[in-house]
Amino acid sequence: MKNSMQDIDERTNLASNSMFELLLFRLGEAANNERRELFGINVFKVREILVMPEITAMVNMPPTVMGVANIRGQMITVINLPMVVGCRPTKGLGILLVTEFARTTQAFAVEEVNEIVRLEWKHVLSAEGSGGGLVTSIARLDGAAENTRLAQVLDVEQILRDVLPEEQKANASPEGIAPVRLPPGTVVLAADDSAVARMMIEQGLKSMGVPYIMTKTGKEAWDMLDSIATKAKEEGKTIQNKVALVLTDLEMPVMDGFTLTRNIKQDGRFKGLPVIIHSSLTGTTNEGHVKSVGADAYIAKFMAEELAATIRDVLVRAGHV
Repeated sequence: MKNSMQDIDERTNLASNSMFELLLFRLGEAANNERRELFGINVFKVREILVMPEITAMVNMPPTVMGVANIRGQMITVINLPMVVGCRPTKGLGILLVTEFARTTQAFAVEEVNEIVRLEWKHVLSAEGSGGGLVTSIARLDGAAENTRLAQVLDVEQILRDVLPEEQKANASPEGIAPVRLPPGTVVLAADDSAVARMMIEQGLKSMGVPYIMTKTGKEAWDMLDSIATKAKEEGKTIQNKVALVLTDLEMPVMDGFTLTRNIKQDGRFKGLPVIIHSSLTGTTNEGHVKSVGADAYIAKFMAEELAATIRDVLVRAGHV
């Protein structure tokens, strides 16, 4: 069995090659065509996989919450994932995925787990505008091959906000945050593929009084940065006269946050431009990844006060305030 350091090294190598691991599972028959589609979640988010334990139903829980399970002495909320996405299990809910997400732990009941696959981020395409808001991207499991298998990558941020709205709202409240002052004429360039994450980031930045440009993928952010740098050069300015810092998610289709950060840090035009990684992938493994690509800071979603404090700290260290 691998020790934690070997695990960190292996996953860091994956990130260095713009790859990641996707856990594939099924939720039953789809409502519209009765097919048993494949779904996926980043392995980084999965703490453990269990045969379904005993679940205690709780009063006044929403219908998509099955109850709580006592897992290694911790009471963990169990979410009926097929019900959330509108699937009908044909084999029952026999497996529990225990996940760690934005400093919270929850479990998702699924019909079955299939396999773990390694993918390049360029083979993950945005599903913006499709999937009913619960799918961030579509993974092509066999690369660019014709008739490749597809897996839907679920938007865990949106699911948790839908199922447990009060809990998520309490964690992300941006009220009472002191303003953050950027260098005059600059903005924060932000990137996140989740619609609900973008909404919450925008709320946080607005509460800080911070001007921003929001993008939906690492590729879109990179192209925007390239365009801004070109215009700045034409005006006899540098990128630092236009962009105070980059705030990026990690998991994004086409180009992930690791690749975006590495591209910025290796491009001479962007020397000294701070990058903050803002991710639901929490834990020491991911913090190790962040250091490996040269990010200036790492902050877990969605803690608005911590985000504001981190932005201030990074700007001070960069000599911008």
